[in-house]
Amino acid sequence: MASAGRMPVPTPKDELKKYVLQRAPVEKPAFTLGDIKKAIPPHCFERSLARSFSYVLHDLAIIYAFYYIARSYFHLIPAPFTYVAWLIYWVVQGCVCTGVWVIAHECGHHAFSNYQWVDDTVGLILHSALLVPYFSWKYSHRRHHSNTGSLERDEVFVPKPKSEVPWFSKYMNNPPGRVLIILIQLTLGWPMYLAFNVSGRPYDRFSCHYDPYGPIYNDRERLQIFVSDAGILAATFLLYRVAMTKGLSWLIYIYGVPLLIVNGFLVLITYLQHTHPALPHYDSSEWDWLRGALATMDRDYGVLNKVFHNITDTHVAHHLFSTMPHYNAMEATKAIKPLLGDYYKCDSTPVHKALWREAKECLYVEKDEDNQDKGVFWYKNKY
Repeated sequence: MASAGRMPVPTPKDELKKYVLQRAPVEKPAFTLGDIKKAIPPHCFERSLARSFSYVLHDLAIIYAFYYIARSYFHLIPAPFTYVAWLIYWVVQGCVCTGVWVIAHECGHHAFSNYQWVDDTVGLILHSALLVPYFSWKYSHRRHHSNTGSLERDEVFVPKPKSEVPWFSKYMNNPPGRVLIILIQLTLGWPMYLAFNVSGRPYDRFSCHYDPYGPIYNDRERLQIFVSDAGILAATFLLYRVAMTKGLSWLIYIYGVPLLIVNGFLVLITYLQHTHPALPHYDSSEWDWLRGALATMDRDYGVLNKVFHNITDTHVAHHLFSTMPHYNAMEATKAIKPLLGDYYKCDSTPVHKALWREAKECLYVEKDEDNQDKGVFWYKNKY
């Protein structure tokens, strides 16, 4: 009876959950970008052409090895076990190809080498092979880095204020509705973003990553958008020739399903980096570059962190210094964490649980009732 009135003692798990959901500071930090850079060993900013290419060759070797095994031996496996073999092939190829995607993304940031033409050549080839318009995405993604956390100018996963949320959204905030939304997001989200700018910054007219004359791009960039489109057309023609030679089903098994997994991972990674109850967004009255860059979240994907070249667990450092090569980002992250303090946000919640929580909790953004005069917005879900 003596213990009946006692309050439950918080467990370490409860404390960790509380810390993870603790809001990031929104006041202007006492440190500057220059202070953060000084905290990082200078060699972390050095780009090695040989080392960067070693990661490309490593990933391509794994991709080819699994392709060779599937082409040469899967037809010898008894029928019930063939499905397991293909499932393993799809998952492995999808994960490793996501790593290739990340390397091409680094090329777009000029983090691959000291030579811009090398970066653009490698990036164009790798991204085109994954049906990504390299220069088109390079420029829109650059603007995302320039405007992260801005409700007016950010380019991707821009949350809506409550007043602009579609009327049917409140009927989807239940388990079946969330499952449907997540499935659509992971399967169609990436192509819909490229083709129709879904979840991107609103423009005053139709915007598309394949349109050189669309509002996303300026006059200096239009020629390279044509080059991106040519890369996509070349890759599509090559895939068409393969389908005519090997058959459409063969192409889907070897290339199509892994590509769907790549697209799903891309959306998942980006969504979880920028969507979290602890992350603020700002309107034009409050936003500045440094606070916007800090309004991102490092995540833990376990062994896949390495497969994805640590784009998952070094994203804060990447937003601060996007030309830093991925193989130095872990060291840089460890160096800046003491200086950033509470401004550094990391969530090690298992990815599937984090995805479900964010899909449930992060439906729109709104100012706090007691801070209506500040241009700071937080994710909420109450209708």
